[in-house]
Amino acid sequence: MSSTLIAPTEAQTKVSSKRSSPAFRRRRRRGYALFALFAFPNLALIAVFAYWPIIENLYLSLTSWDFISPEPFFVGFSNYTALFASESFQNVLWITVVWVVVVVGVSLLFGVALAALFSMKLPGTTAVTGIVFAPHVISGAAIAAVWLFIFDQNYGLARVAFNMFGLDSPAWTTDANWALAALLIVSIWKGVGFVAIVYLAAMQGLPSEVLEAARIDGANRWQTFSRITLPLLSPTTFFLVITQTISAFQAFDIIAVMTGGGPASATTTLSWFIYDQAFQRSNVGYSAAAGTVMFVILMVITALQFKFIEKKVHY
Repeated sequence: MSSTLIAPTEAQTKVSSKRSSPAFRRRRRRGYALFALFAFPNLALIAVFAYWPIIENLYLSLTSWDFISPEPFFVGFSNYTALFASESFQNVLWITVVWVVVVVGVSLLFGVALAALFSMKLPGTTAVTGIVFAPHVISGAAIAAVWLFIFDQNYGLARVAFNMFGLDSPAWTTDANWALAALLIVSIWKGVGFVAIVYLAAMQGLPSEVLEAARIDGANRWQTFSRITLPLLSPTTFFLVITQTISAFQAFDIIAVMTGGGPASATTTLSWFIYDQAFQRSNVGYSAAAGTVMFVILMVITALQFKFIEKKVHY
């Protein structure tokens, strides 16, 4: 077997000589310097305000501190041992699971249904779309204050709806059997508009020729939506599952205003538990350990979503 040496072409020779020239190397160094000039401030901000707090929280989770002592006292992994041995913390984890699953699941279901309705371009759709989206941009504390009035057992609007059926309105925020349901209603109502708008934007970007071909082939509206539109929306669904899951884990303002984690810890999610332990009970190390647990849970959930759910995404 013989080998043939191919001589470089004239163009290749010119490119090679150009890349080895001093002027080219100077331009490349200027390009690197310009990239570092723009990238370094952002990387520095991320390091200071994102990664450093995580490292500091990890350290605090290994200590015992009450905000008053001059220095935290190192206790090793005793905070984690106490956390996982505590029945109350296990109950907090269960409430958090229920909260995240219901908020994310119902928000996605209602959001895609509203988006499908808005995409029909019925009269008044633009105004209704704005009304549905409005709660997302309003402060959670303000929304919680309004819903406290709605849920008021004696004067709230919910009382009127129950009285129409001859029933008494429950004590939504003070009854342990109803408090979590009340918070779920408010949280879903606040977030479903954002989900609907994202889905609507994705639907408007779908290739019209694919949908038209399905109609020509005899597919009805439901078949087109379930077999073509929904699979094509899978990248949007994947994005919303991740962002809404993280948002549900971090829910705080509505809980703080409406129930304060009560009654009897019935609405104490992991985010509220972290705040309660640190700023109301001055148990900083215990709170930091719970924060680390939430960070690990979110990392695992996100990794699993990328590993298993992304495989079903049709880009």
